[in-house]
Amino acid sequence: MSVQYTNEPMLDMLIFETTQLIEQLEQSILNSEKSSCYTEDAINEIFRIMHTIKGSSAMMMFNNISTLAHSMEDLFYFLREEKPSNVDCSTLSDLLLEGVDFIKLEVEKLKNGDNADGDAAALIDRINKFLSVLRQGNNSTVSTKEIKVGQIDTKKQQYYISQSKVEASTYNNAYKAIIYFEDGCGMENIRAYSVIHNLKDFTDQIFYLPDDIIDNDECIEAIRNGGFKVYLKTDCSYEEMHKIFMQTIFLKNLELIQLENDDELKQFLEEKEFTDQEYFNKAPCQHAIYKEAKEYTDKELHSPPTQQSMISVSVSKLDKLMDLVGEMVIAEAMVIQNPDLKDLELDNFQKAARQLNKITDEMQDMVMSIRMVPLSATFHKMHRVVRDMCKKLGKEVELKIFGEETEVDKNIIEHISDPLMHLVRNAIDHGIEPHEDRLAKGKSQAGIITLEAKNAGSEVQVIVKDDGKGLSKEGILKKAKENGVLYKSQEDMTDREIFNLIFLPGFSTKDSITEFSGRGVGMDVVTKNIETIGGSVSVDSVPEKGTIIMLKIPLTLAIIDGMNIRVGKSRYTIPTISIKESFRPNEGDIITDPDGNEMIMVRGQCYPILRLHEIYRVKTGITNFVDGIIIMVEQDGKSTCIFADELLGQQQVVVKSLPEYIKNYKKIGGLAGCTLLGDGSISLILDVGGLINI
Repeated sequence: MSVQYTNEPMLDMLIFETTQLIEQLEQSILNSEKSSCYTEDAINEIFRIMHTIKGSSAMMMFNNISTLAHSMEDLFYFLREEKPSNVDCSTLSDLLLEGVDFIKLEVEKLKNGDNADGDAAALIDRINKFLSVLRQGNNSTVSTKEIKVGQIDTKKQQYYISQSKVEASTYNNAYKAIIYFEDGCGMENIRAYSVIHNLKDFTDQIFYLPDDIIDNDECIEAIRNGGFKVYLKTDCSYEEMHKIFMQTIFLKNLELIQLENDDELKQFLEEKEFTDQEYFNKAPCQHAIYKEAKEYTDKELHSPPTQQSMISVSVSKLDKLMDLVGEMVIAEAMVIQNPDLKDLELDNFQKAARQLNKITDEMQDMVMSIRMVPLSATFHKMHRVVRDMCKKLGKEVELKIFGEETEVDKNIIEHISDPLMHLVRNAIDHGIEPHEDRLAKGKSQAGIITLEAKNAGSEVQVIVKDDGKGLSKEGILKKAKENGVLYKSQEDMTDREIFNLIFLPGFSTKDSITEFSGRGVGMDVVTKNIETIGGSVSVDSVPEKGTIIMLKIPLTLAIIDGMNIRVGKSRYTIPTISIKESFRPNEGDIITDPDGNEMIMVRGQCYPILRLHEIYRVKTGITNFVDGIIIMVEQDGKSTCIFADELLGQQQVVVKSLPEYIKNYKKIGGLAGCTLLGDGSISLILDVGGLINI
């Protein structure tokens, strides 16, 4: 299908709403499975969702999505009306989730600017066969015509409805409806068009005000102020029409009146014709509120629209805003730390600088809070992963979620979704035993996987825990020896270091390759994704008790608190969260082991020393420890001491990515990014985890 789109806001709104509805649908399906089968409320909700997706996708001429949604809507119409007792809930869920996956894929194509060209014919055929079996088993008397509540005529499909006044009528009932949409929902004219499009399934006599809802965006204001008026004639009963109107998405209020005769409808058509002639060309959309002047006072008619408490904003705009705030932070540092101001006493300037710094900090905090989103959506997606894995592996697993309200930067969310999926899949495949084995060990039949998130300073800890068989140190060491990935003797390795071997590329303890594991990919993806955002992964395990994997991730990628240090003429920044302390050492505190490694004794414990000038080959005149400064840093329970010339002071820095030639060609370790300082010089941001492992 190749269609040219010129109205991008309509497409954006379709993608946004369909994505939300699909997530809601998937959650409803999974909840229904847990409660053994579909309740009446769940059936009504799913029917409404599919009806909405069908209408909006048909309006945009994505017929493959609308046709699939229509077949699913038919199925749930039958379930709602007939309430059959012979429903195979497992098969029903499989069909629905397959439909969800298809629509997800098509929406993803639209996001990427591609054509939504997937073919759902086979799935639709299976849904129709499933529905046919239900009808036969239920001896249904519902006719095909009655079940096809939302038939889409693709031959006559078009964007705009051409209205004609039908003098003779064969319909028995006439209705007047006034629809009020929720405050702040946006694009009320498009939503109004969607209502009219759905009503076409029940009648061809529809008249409405404003009547140029597609052509004229100014009608949005008229709909917000006076509602969207619809007159129609149909054979449907009042209860049926009320149900149909109540399925409108973002519906705030509905006024539905059954007219006793055609008098009001005829009067409406006469007045509408008058306003079309007298007012349409003079003031667009004024005809939409012409009749309202009799019902509202001038004050009400010209009052400002209701204040919105929430609005939707494109993520790209938030990214741009964050970039601008970052540049402002750098510009502020360049002004306040300008070398031209050195040794000058400028009291008024310093006062203004402090005020600027306060405002900048508040602005930065506000922008950061706008970008923060809870982990709940990411966590709840794991229900689907658990469901599919259990079905294919024949295992029983219960997923428990804690701390889902914990918030992180939106960009962080995108980086941890895949790692979480791999960890949950791995826990089910490797960790959780079959229920026969669990019962033999005295465990509950269903395994338990726990997802937990909590704040810890300026980072978030995400914990994936299972109560399975745990990790085998012997098995991991044996496989590591076979693969030649042991980096030191096993006697010198701690349990955590042994467990962390599972994250090495190509490492797998599975002897056979399955759909889910055995190829040695997956767990190394976890570490790569987490390290990309400056996080870390650690593993703890107890045999027959289970495994705990902890992800430590920063709250944000954009701006961090850092300590600037100098080595020769070079500047480096260490994230403040990683610093334990800094001090000037005494000569007697330095120890050199037989291999020539330098160590320092601090309160009875020895720590290795890293000379930055040696690691990065920087020329400096300060090579004696007592002349410089030691900064003790820690990550994942490991500590080391960094030797530098001097501390320059603490500063909020904007994290910029490293140039490609440093990341890929030079492959210099221990660097997380770079930033600009107040004097315009570049400071490299140190990756503490990478330095410790050098």
